[in-house]
Amino acid sequence: MRPNRISFEDLVDRNKQQLLKDEDALEKIENKIDEKHAKRLEKKTYVN
Repeated sequence: MRPNRISFEDLVDRNKQQLLKDEDALEKIENKIDEKHAKRLEKKTYVN
C-alpha cells in the first residue's frame, strides 16, 4: 500500500517549520562562534 499522501499546503508548512528551526540552530552556532572569537580578541589585547 502507498503511504498516506499529504497535501501540498501541509508539505510547504512542514518545510517552512523545518527551515525556521534550522535558522534558529544556525543563529545559535553563529553566536557561539562570535563569542569564541571575541574571547580570543580579548586575550590578544591583554597580551599586547
